[in-house]
Amino acid sequence: MKVQINTDKNVEGSDRLEAYFSGEIERVLARFDDKVTRIEVHFGDENSAKSGVNDKRCLIEARPANMQPIAVTEHADSLEKAFSGALDKIKKTLTTTFDKQKVH
Repeated sequence: MKVQINTDKNVEGSDRLEAYFSGEIERVLARFDDKVTRIEVHFGDENSAKSGVNDKRCLIEARPANMQPIAVTEHADSLEKAFSGALDKIKKTLTTTFDKQKVH
């Protein structure tokens, strides 16, 4: 599973940030490693330099093999909280998706 981290022009990306978020994705989604080819994470700050409530956005897109991409979004007041919420959502969504396949 390949992990790609993207930031918009309002979020400063760094190697340390990328390493941390990639590591968390690989740890939390390890059981889907053989079913998901790529995970893309998009971070954004919707208010730019201005502060605001829940203005940080994290979108996680999973690309399961031979299926349509699955995307979830979470808004929070920090990138870490937005990432954590989105990671929980994508884990639940992937679990549900692959469990449904087993039934058929």
